[in-house]
Formats: sequence, structure tokens, C-alpha cells
Amino acid sequence: MKNICLIVCTLCSLYVQAQINITTKPNTTFRAGEVLNYRVHYGFIDAGEAKIEVLPEIKKLGNRPCYHVVGTGRSLGAFDLFFKVRDRYESFIDSLGLVPWLFIRRVDEGGYKINQTVSFNHYNKIATSQKSTLNMPEQLQDLISAFYYARNENFASMAPGKIIEMKAWLDEEIIPLNLKFIGRETIQTKFGKIKCIVLRPGLLEGRVFKSNEDMTLWISDDENKIPIRAQANILVGSIKMDLKSYSGLKAPLQKAH
Repeated sequence: MKNICLIVCTLCSLYVQAQINITTKPNTTFRAGEVLNYRVHYGFIDAGEAKIEVLPEIKKLGNRPCYHVVGTGRSLGAFDLFFKVRDRYESFIDSLGLVPWLFIRRVDEGGYKINQTVSFNHYNKIATSQKSTLNMPEQLQDLISAFYYARNENFASMAPGKIIEMKAWLDEEIIPLNLKFIGRETIQTKFGKIKCIVLRPGLLEGRVFKSNEDMTLWISDDENKIPIRAQANILVGSIKMDLKSYSGLKAPLQKAH
């Protein structure tokens, strides 16, 4: 019932305050219909799969056109027997401002469950969940929208060490979610050699990761800026995620010669 009330409040806010402008951020990297599939490895074990897709239809939340993005993850095979994972994330991202209006998180990991719905009111600058209402900065992101927002940064003349600063809602807190630009690298993939931009997200120590720079992300150095590979050291072992298949890209995936 609380989830429904949050959604209704979001829609009412959008209708009532339609005359107020939202800061725009041009989207040059993705479009509705983009689908990315990944294989997840835990050490040498083929542990799971993940999928993140921008659904084909642009949705309207009040007067705002939104991309509806759905991310899912599940464990596979032997890993599924002793640590079952069934995760689903949804974000309704403003197609003009690349900020979220609604974030839905349904997590079931080894019996640990999270059920969260967050409404972002960018007019009144508040984020409301079932448990809290927080004052929020401009262009606040969620865990899904941050990924699409960051893809639209200008990496062309970025110097190594540059920090891309963002803030995101996570577990009733507003946290820094920064990306450090490391440089460029060409990596071997199932699609051939791909030129990549290398990024290092700032992470929360102690929850899952050993330190705040224990993850490296490789995204395609082309018009799409899609994640090709991610690798992280966690408290127990390491996780690697590789792009398995893709469709609906805005531009052809560029391969190194």
C-alpha cells in the first residue's frame, strides 16, 4: 500500500508543478530498446547472469517523458544451490534531464530481502521512500539512473585522475557516487578487440568491497559507452562481469583493428 501511495504522490507532483523546468542533460549514447546481457563469474565459477534494458516504450509520469529501465540479476547452476539470487531494479528516468522520478528495488540474495520504492521530487527537492523523506541535491540519481547519466559525460578531453561527481540515494541515505577516469585500454572480448574507457567507481567500504576503489569498469570508447566488462574484489573473492550479448544500440559497436 505504501508503494502505491508513493507512486500516486509522484504523479500528482508532476501534474501540479508542470510549469517548473528541470535541468536538461542531452542523451547522446542510448535509446529506448537497448538491451545488454552479461555473464557473471565468481572466481572460476560461472555464477550468474544480469540484464539491463531500456524498455521500448517511452512512459509518461505526469507530464514528463521517461525511459523505463529494468535491471535483473540471477544466480545460476551450482552457485544457485547455496546462494540464490533474484534481483530486480526499475528506474523511470526523465528523458530530457536524465534524472530519476521513481526507483523500485526488489532484492532477494541468499534469503536477505530488500523491498524499496523511492519517489524523487525534483521540484520540491525531496526523495521519499517507505521509511524516510530526505532533502536532496539537484540531479540526484539512483543506482540505475546513475549508470545512464554517467554514460553521457564528455570523455573526449578528460585527463586521467579526473573525478566525475554524482550523488545517489541508497538505503535511506544520500551518498557520493563518484567515478574516477583512469584512462583508455583495448581489451579482448568475445566480440573481438574493443577500445574502452577505464573508470573506477567510488564504493562503500565494509559492506561488500574491501576498499573504495576495488571495482574497475571498462566501457566502450564509441558513441554508445556501454559497459563491456566490470571486475571487483569483494570481501570474499572476486567477481567479474562480461558482456554476453547486446541489441538495440544507438550506434554500431566499434571494434579495434
